Amino acid sequence: MPKVGMQPVRRRALIDATITAIGERGSVDVTMSEIAGIAGVSSALAHHYFGAKTDLLQATMRHLLSELGADCRAALADARTPRERIAAVIAVNFSDKQFRPEITAAWLAFYVEAQRSPEMRRLLRVYARRLHSNLMSGLVRLLDRPAAVRAAEGIAAMIDGLYIRHALKDQPPDASAATRLVEDYLDMKLATTKEPR
Repeated sequence: MPKVGMQPVRRRALIDATITAIGERGSVDVTMSEIAGIAGVSSALAHHYFGAKTDLLQATMRHLLSELGADCRAALADARTPRERIAAVIAVNFSDKQFRPEITAAWLAFYVEAQRSPEMRRLLRVYARRLHSNLMSGLVRLLDRPAAVRAAEGIAAMIDGLYIRHALKDQPPDASAATRLVEDYLDMKLATTKEPR
């Protein structure tokens, strides 16, 4: 019988183990037994807390979204200007906490899994809407709306693309280079847009 009060601790340990396992394997083709072993619990206990592996994968994806959302809200709270708001969103996505090899590998695996799983696809849509909304909160004060939408789409595509590119490399992600690349794109869009506000 599970110890009282251990459920949140064990659930979090299993989610962390899922990220580690996916990061090592490079795909979601990991077993509950492997994940449980990394978490230091039995496979039966993993099934007790999450049911099927798909439930654990979805919980892991929701956890990643929740962590990213909390980090983004904290960064946006400190931003004072529209340009700082955009920079904050970019910086959070390439922070030491978010832009780690196992996290980039997990995101890549979830993108692949979303081709088969409607729930994963729905969660990725939630992520895309939040990213777009957070970027637009600064961009609409600097550009006319159509230009702001195009800039937000370009920045989001670069962030996603850099995650994919770094997940496929054998070296650690270069957060400062990724941030500079996206910031350069933003500066170019701001400088070349005809009708700034």
